Amino acid sequence: MSDTPSVLFVCVHNAGRSQMAAGWLTHLAGDRVEVRSAGSAPAETVNPVAVAAMAEVGVDITDQRPKILTPEAVQASDVVVTMGCGDACPFFPGKRYEDWKLEDPAGQGIEAVRAIRDEIRDRIEKLVADLLGDADTREGRPGVTAG
Repeated sequence: MSDTPSVLFVCVHNAGRSQMAAGWLTHLAGDRVEVRSAGSAPAETVNPVAVAAMAEVGVDITDQRPKILTPEAVQASDVVVTMGCGDACPFFPGKRYEDWKLEDPAGQGIEAVRAIRDEIRDRIEKLVADLLGDADTREGRPGVTAG
């Protein structure tokens, strides 16, 4: 890994889970981690319920657009977090892979998406602590909005 670790979040549509994860990581780690997201079959737009759920906790993902997963994005990343993309995610030796079993927010109401958002935040906090040795992303720390 370089001095600035890079993380790629991958799900099928790159419209919900991976966008929320990228938003959380950017929010909690800032420029200390390079953040990417992509999908094996990207949607037209980011899920508006995911956008609303993230806005509730002060994380703005309105400027994000679903992107197609490329082998280059995987190669350029130190950590690849998959969220239901199955075999569509290319494998490269030497990369750290994590598969996060998360419910898909597609077609779900705000209550269900809030629960997914909060589970993603918990996982992101652990990932940041692991990558950066940073305990300041935990609930109640300065600069972190409660969910």
